[in-house]
Amino acid sequence: MIRWNNLDTVASYQELLQTAPVDLVAAMTGENGAQRVQKYSIPMAAGLSYNYAAKQVDDAVLKALVKLAEEMQLADKFEVLYNGEVVNTGEQRRVLHHLTRGQLGEAVVADGVDKRSFYAEQQQKIADLANQVHSGKITNAAGEKFTTVVQIGIGGSDLGPRAMYLALENWAKANHTFKMEARFISNVDPDDAAAVLQTIDVAHSIFVLVSKSGTTLETLTNESFVKDALKNAGLDASKHMIAVTSETSPLAKSDDYLAAFFMDDYIGGRYSSTSGVGGAVLSLAFGPEVFARFLEGAAAEDQLAKNREVLNNPAMLDALIGVYERNVLGYQSTAVLPYSQALSRFPAHLQQLDMESNGKSVNRFGEPVNYSTGPAIFGEPGTNGQHSFYQLLHQGTDIIPLQFVGFQKNQMGRDVVIEDSTSQQKLCANVAAQIVAFACGKADENRNKSFAGGRPSSIIVGEQLTPEALGALLSHFENKVMYQGFVWNINSFDQEGVQLGKVLAKKVLAHDTDGALKAYSDLLNI
Repeated sequence: MIRWNNLDTVASYQELLQTAPVDLVAAMTGENGAQRVQKYSIPMAAGLSYNYAAKQVDDAVLKALVKLAEEMQLADKFEVLYNGEVVNTGEQRRVLHHLTRGQLGEAVVADGVDKRSFYAEQQQKIADLANQVHSGKITNAAGEKFTTVVQIGIGGSDLGPRAMYLALENWAKANHTFKMEARFISNVDPDDAAAVLQTIDVAHSIFVLVSKSGTTLETLTNESFVKDALKNAGLDASKHMIAVTSETSPLAKSDDYLAAFFMDDYIGGRYSSTSGVGGAVLSLAFGPEVFARFLEGAAAEDQLAKNREVLNNPAMLDALIGVYERNVLGYQSTAVLPYSQALSRFPAHLQQLDMESNGKSVNRFGEPVNYSTGPAIFGEPGTNGQHSFYQLLHQGTDIIPLQFVGFQKNQMGRDVVIEDSTSQQKLCANVAAQIVAFACGKADENRNKSFAGGRPSSIIVGEQLTPEALGALLSHFENKVMYQGFVWNINSFDQEGVQLGKVLAKKVLAHDTDGALKAYSDLLNI
């Protein structure tokens, strides 16, 4: 029987609060420092590994975290999720994004439909369309091939797919699978759409409109912007647009699109990169085979997330260490620091994934919680970040846990030797140096040059950022967020905080305002 208890009501949490804090400087600088790096590491899928040696944990803390995982029934809660029980209590929905990349447990039938078969069917339809576009069977009105794909969407319809595209763009070029350039329009700011349209050849562009409801104001506004540009170019917009939406939306059977591909309410926007939301643009950009490899990496990591042994489950352990940092050590933020330029937008995607999921102050039953939940997430690629906000990370008054991501090889296979080392070697050296610098610090009589250390970090490391590695990386963080939501007894799958601003914006546009809302509307001359 599943028990949905608040964190502060379980005995294992009280035990965790009593664990002795770890002196990270001593742990990393002592004679066992090197052994610690080898000991505190877990294999992940696609050749990745999760290393947490520079976290403020020891065997006693890990033992307490294992007890917490067992008492909070984390593995059981994941199992009921992927078997299709209604765990999104806010919207009374199932949570089925794992099914877009494989079957983890029982067949899930919802609304009379086998959902795994449904998602696989949609992915095949997307693959068929992508192949027809690439072969020239589907062309523009002049019989010429499309060369650019433009995704129109916002939030999860933009952040994840954009981050995944940028992550694989150079890999695809180096491995001769690059098919079409992809661009993205998200912001309702007209400068966003105008800037994209100004830099593409609309006659050779195919547009992917992504809106599950078919009513998202920003997305429909940008669709109209694009349709106007196509019309002004003397083009039939319906021959240049496809839709990714739900079967019940107004877009589903419209003649305005070449084709429509379907998703449903069981896949939240921030969890939709492995559905048609990411599948259409990534299959068009790189080919369906590359998208399939991306899904394979995610599916393999999902299998690891099922492991009931905490110390062999990277996502669960990462989540529990994060809870320890948030609720015992009192850290309020987490910095995501990928040492890969290809992952330049990955922190922005994780920002939505984590903060939209776990930015909650009431539990699954709508009751206020008396403990902290999701941290603030931010980040930029290294080494750029080292010349930006790392100063605060090293010597600021607040300790901010760090999550590094690094790879031994670059994607393009091009490099140069300068001062006896390559650029990639310099990049990797910076990762290693930063982890040790944050953990160990440096004593100096000049306090301005003194570093206290004790700044915890983990790293996910692999050989190269491939489609499989990217899928595994995405799955890891999706499952980490899910597990933390289970520990905090909150609903990680709704986003009511996103809705309020939308409602008030519609009131402003309808001139249905008073008080402060009217004053700010007048200030902006709306």
